[in-house]
Amino acid sequence: MILREMLVDDLDQVMEIEEELFSIPWTKEGFLTFLMKENGMFLVVEEKDRILGYCGLLTVLDEGDVTNVAVRRDRQREGIGNFLMESMIRLAEERGITMIHLEVRAGNETAIRLYERQGFVRDGLRKGYYTDPTEDAVLMTRTAVSE
Repeated sequence: MILREMLVDDLDQVMEIEEELFSIPWTKEGFLTFLMKENGMFLVVEEKDRILGYCGLLTVLDEGDVTNVAVRRDRQREGIGNFLMESMIRLAEERGITMIHLEVRAGNETAIRLYERQGFVRDGLRKGYYTDPTEDAVLMTRTAVSE
């Protein structure tokens, strides 16, 4: 498996994953817009020219917001999501990011456990944040460990 920055040429495969996993997926144009931003960091994991997963982070000053984390359904539970998050956190900290925020569906216990293993703590709730189906968002934050 190879970890690398997401390229515009990856968007067709990224969209396949996005549309399979999310009831309200991002659009290709939405990804393209964020890929062009200086404050965006999007990573993919690929194997034999097949994108297995991706994640994104937008930064403002020394803080970041996770935009998405997704792994192909047929490759979930192999540690790919964990690898993506670890890699993104490491790169963000190398770039001076000291705090990372995210929100996750309250019912997505698998993702919540993944984020907690990565050092994120629950610090809020947004009632009815997600639609189709309506669900609360758990807010989580990770603060960089001072060395």
